[in-house]
Amino acid sequence: MCGIVGIVSTEPVNQQIYNSLLLLQHRGQDSTGIATADGPVFHMTKARGQVREAFRTRDMRSLIGNIGLGHVRYTTKGAAEREEEAQPFYVNAPYGIILVHNGNLTNTRELSSDLFSIDRRHVNSTSDTEMLLNVLATELQGQIKGLDLDTDQVFKAVEQVHARVEGSYAVIALIAGYGLLAFRDPFGIRPLILGRRMTEAGKPEWIVASESLVLENGDYEVVRDVEPGEAIFIGLDGEMVSKQCATNPRLVPCSFEYVYLARPDSVMNGISVYEARLRMGNRLADTIATHMDKGDIDVVMPIPDSSRPAAMQVAQKLGIEYREGFYKNRYVGRTFIMPGQAERKRSVRQKLNAMGTEFKGKNVLIVDDSIVRGTTSKEIVEMARAAGANQVTFTSAAPPVRFPHVYGINMPSRRELVAYGRKIPEIAAELGADHMIYQEVVDLQAAITEGTSIEQLDMSCFTGDYVTGTVTEEYLAWVEKTQLS
Repeated sequence: MCGIVGIVSTEPVNQQIYNSLLLLQHRGQDSTGIATADGPVFHMTKARGQVREAFRTRDMRSLIGNIGLGHVRYTTKGAAEREEEAQPFYVNAPYGIILVHNGNLTNTRELSSDLFSIDRRHVNSTSDTEMLLNVLATELQGQIKGLDLDTDQVFKAVEQVHARVEGSYAVIALIAGYGLLAFRDPFGIRPLILGRRMTEAGKPEWIVASESLVLENGDYEVVRDVEPGEAIFIGLDGEMVSKQCATNPRLVPCSFEYVYLARPDSVMNGISVYEARLRMGNRLADTIATHMDKGDIDVVMPIPDSSRPAAMQVAQKLGIEYREGFYKNRYVGRTFIMPGQAERKRSVRQKLNAMGTEFKGKNVLIVDDSIVRGTTSKEIVEMARAAGANQVTFTSAAPPVRFPHVYGINMPSRRELVAYGRKIPEIAAELGADHMIYQEVVDLQAAITEGTSIEQLDMSCFTGDYVTGTVTEEYLAWVEKTQLS
């Protein structure tokens, strides 16, 4: 999971991209980068850390041009501590291409071999984004017939990328002297949204980004989501052309975007993230009611912030008092996306503080958006008990996470997942909770897709059903071995 943005404007884009990345900071805090194009010349700055600490005034002054892109990184492939793994990535031929990518490729072993032995290209990092860039560059090179580039050649190259690359990918790229290219994998697993605004002179300005809130903040009209398999090319003159480049595209978006990753004020694939989380709470309340007497619960409490909508609905539907018992330190980042288990554990108590007056002598029902490794959940249960809770029931608005997520979320090993190989009472014992209640898989699917034409979600981390159809047990074993070695 990362955050990406690309802008084609009639004025300098450096500040617009910076502001957009601030809005996408929740999607990654390991590193960040911005690239702009001034005619055929690229300017790029990237660094470790968050947006506010990565860019200085001198960096912003150097980012010249009316077209550009940006990235915030959450590490799923490559080393978090290596600055050279940060995006964007650049190749000088053909023409010069700079690219950012949100997602995760699942055939990197084959791509690495082909890039070396067939394409004769050198990859200087372990990042799958650099592999993706080189595949695109190879295929674009193969389409060029003369000196100039046209959109038919660009779209044909994207078709070939779809044929060679497996996994999830939302991509934005700059082609020097020509414009901005954006495309999405044939399943639309990771989000990408197109927006437009008109200048006073009647000229169009364009934006593509991971979440709709970026468009709304910049006063862009949301045009639509980039379709699965579709490619969009926006020239330097602001002309936009699009084409479906996949053979059998099918929208199967990632359910975890709605559970946790996206901001609640975003709309993805026509689904309001906030309203989806409210519906998750309604359905979780029904499940809670079948497993315990609501008279045994004194208060419902969320783990701020992403579980708050679900918790409010649980309390309302069960007719139980809603209370905010945990105070959040907003100057600590999201613990889920921090690299390393030890760092996550240290950060939990820095991030949350339990207020004793809300817990003392009460039977507390805690609602979280999901439970992955269990590190945060275990600490929270201990905090609730230390604050005086009489009984702790821990609930999750998502089903048990029992399988690795290979499409862009850092869940590479089954052994890291608290639900792997455990029944629900065993999970409760591991977390130290008196009771443990999870959302049902069918209820999560229904809560997210209600009122839409979407028939399927990627729910692989809950079900083990990998939508691309190319993820094998051998691949999962290889991922676990390489990610944990």
